[in-house]
Amino acid sequence: MEEIPLSSLFHRALTTAVKACNLPTIEDETQELVQSALSDLRQCSSRVAKLALFSPNEQLADIPTRDLVYLLLPYVLSEVQSRVRTTEREERIDFVSEVKRHLEAYVHYLEQYEIITAEDRELYGRPASSVIDPAKRRELKIKQFKREKDIKARIEAIRKRTNQSAAEPSSNIALIASILPDPSKKSAEPNEEPDADTEEILRAALILLLRFIYAEAQTQLERTNEELELLRNAPPLPPQEPADDPRVAKKRTGDEMWRLDAPLNKGGPDGKGPLLDPQGKPLRPFVLLGSNAADRARLQAQVFQPDHRLPTMTIEEYLELERQRGNIITGGGPASEKKLTSKEQLALDAEQDGTVFGEQRAEEKRQRDESWAQYTDTHPRGAGNTMNRG
Repeated sequence: MEEIPLSSLFHRALTTAVKACNLPTIEDETQELVQSALSDLRQCSSRVAKLALFSPNEQLADIPTRDLVYLLLPYVLSEVQSRVRTTEREERIDFVSEVKRHLEAYVHYLEQYEIITAEDRELYGRPASSVIDPAKRRELKIKQFKREKDIKARIEAIRKRTNQSAAEPSSNIALIASILPDPSKKSAEPNEEPDADTEEILRAALILLLRFIYAEAQTQLERTNEELELLRNAPPLPPQEPADDPRVAKKRTGDEMWRLDAPLNKGGPDGKGPLLDPQGKPLRPFVLLGSNAADRARLQAQVFQPDHRLPTMTIEEYLELERQRGNIITGGGPASEKKLTSKEQLALDAEQDGTVFGEQRAEEKRQRDESWAQYTDTHPRGAGNTMNRG
């Protein structure tokens, strides 16, 4: 069987890893993709070591552009390894420790070949969580964010120059896959030399990508160390008793028989425990509808309803209710302007001589005028205005 080229193998692993990154980790389909990508990546790592592509005696200028891409292998391995589904704590500790080793190997490669500038090494030399002063820690994080944003903007500019997809990559692995050339689209002539300008642009993009992933790797290293510390310091789980032990069942029955308080709520809609496990499989039989006809009719009536509250009265009924409460102001306009005032209406009614109503209104007008005359006698004009003279 013909051996697949290293570049094609790495490209296939990246494509599979990108698919796995866009799916939930808990799904079986995702785990199949993760295991397939891990298998290809481990083959790539073994072949890179066998070919001795990288040597501590070399410098960055000695490494061909086509081999620079394999410096990203440890980081991609760590990303895919971190998506492996685990259930036991010891198993998780092993996987996280392996992820840490891959990240440290990637950081070591970049520092060995001096791909990282002295400024970047100083900026990411120590984790932000180790800075005690909150102001300095915030300032450090802002500087790191600005540096990552600047490098990513330069990578995006090169991607546009090389006519790459305009869509923004969904993950760092997708970004790596978008930068690397597709081996299936290479020229049919095996001896044809690549364009010098194209190779120079690709090399600049790869170096920028390595620097950007270096920042991401340092951040993930910090998170990995924190997770390892939590896992190692977590208290051990209590031993589980076998479910089919008759002594346990007998003891539980006796405890429930002599217990005076109400039984504890075990969760679920009826307090007897959950209906489904985390994978969605039923744990015990259950009834969807109510136990009697009235409950079933009530639930059935609530099925086809809008998701908003329906009105309980018409607009006319609401306005009438507000009018009865006195919340609506009436009057005004031309009709109110032409209407007589209370003083004018009183004078007009008092002129109706020979009627009882006219006499009553005349007496009311006389008392009102007398009251006003008495007020003007006791309160001369201008008596209340002292002009600030005390």
